Amino acid sequence: MSAREPQQDGDGVGAGDDDVIVPSGAVSNRRRRVMIAVGLLRAGATSAVLMVLYYVLPLDGDSVSHLTLVLAVGLLAFAAVAYWEIRAIVRSRFPGIRAIQALAMLVPFFLLLFASTYFILSVQSPETFSESLDRTDSLYFTVTTFATVGFGDIVPRSDAVRLLVTGQILLDLVILGLGIRVILGAIKKGRTGEL
Repeated sequence: MSAREPQQDGDGVGAGDDDVIVPSGAVSNRRRRVMIAVGLLRAGATSAVLMVLYYVLPLDGDSVSHLTLVLAVGLLAFAAVAYWEIRAIVRSRFPGIRAIQALAMLVPFFLLLFASTYFILSVQSPETFSESLDRTDSLYFTVTTFATVGFGDIVPRSDAVRLLVTGQILLDLVILGLGIRVILGAIKKGRTGEL
């Protein structure tokens, strides 16, 4: 890619600038602070929208097979969004800012997907967990599991749900290990201009 060839910018930050690629070191400190602030605001807004959707959307499933299908489709959607976000990081003029935005969408999406699943399971069968879970309890349980804290105040009681939680724990490790490594690699690749 030549210095005068415009690079696709998937993050919208700096859109409308001239088509000359400016090395990140040449961006003024003020401009960089503005871009970081816009990126953080966008990341915060994305997280807030996902949280609001979690609390207002009707989460009722009529059967375990329906719930399994929704979880499988949700995980496929998560994988597709993760792939799209990684491509956007690599192609971005400012990959670090784009990576923050990606993490602000992917992590809450993943956590809220499992929190929704646990909430629906608890509504369908209250004895599934050590206590009946509302949306906040479900989110709390999901986050403590993701963070590998697991206080033990809420525990799954059925083997099927224990297997589901085990699956979440394994996916947590993949996201924390491989996911962060892939995003950092995309940032590095985006900064060097290798597409």
